[in-house]
Amino acid sequence: MLKRPYKLTYLLLLSFALLSGCAGGLNATVDEQRSAITQMRTAVLTELYQQKSSARAEVQKAPGYAVFSNANVNLILASFGGGYGVVRDNRSGLDTYMKMGEVGVGLGAGVKDFRLVMVFHSADAMQRFIEQGWAFGAQADAAAKAGDKGGAVGAEASVDDVTIYQFTETGLALQATIKGTKFWRDAKLN
Repeated sequence: MLKRPYKLTYLLLLSFALLSGCAGGLNATVDEQRSAITQMRTAVLTELYQQKSSARAEVQKAPGYAVFSNANVNLILASFGGGYGVVRDNRSGLDTYMKMGEVGVGLGAGVKDFRLVMVFHSADAMQRFIEQGWAFGAQADAAAKAGDKGGAVGAEASVDDVTIYQFTETGLALQATIKGTKFWRDAKLN
């Protein structure tokens, strides 16, 4: 039987390993991973347009946008997560594949799988995001959702010339955290 500190460490490492998984699976080729990210982007945008029809025009007229899939775990006082996504430059048609990781502190418990859409209202904001990729902020949410069952409180915010939409795919969570999120280019996929 593992002692309590080792149980927590083991659980954290196991959760992080699961969260840091890659699109398309661990043995997927680069093309398969890109394809999985493209399919995720299409599905997430479709869901966003169904929930907020005005978002379609906003995304189309913007210099660019990003779509991410993220899994997050909150264990009492610590929160961490990871995911992947892509930034689309609407003017050039180029995609930049990226990864993301987040760490936070706050009160809560749960696991959730959520999607993030960022609409860049200036080319400078998009370029800053691709090159620097940091985001700090606070998050408070409640989610109890599996497929079409249950519900989740989503978020919409505008910061630094970027509109951010977030919605929960699946999960059970009640949390209030202050966290830092790092986005960076995926060297393997670019």
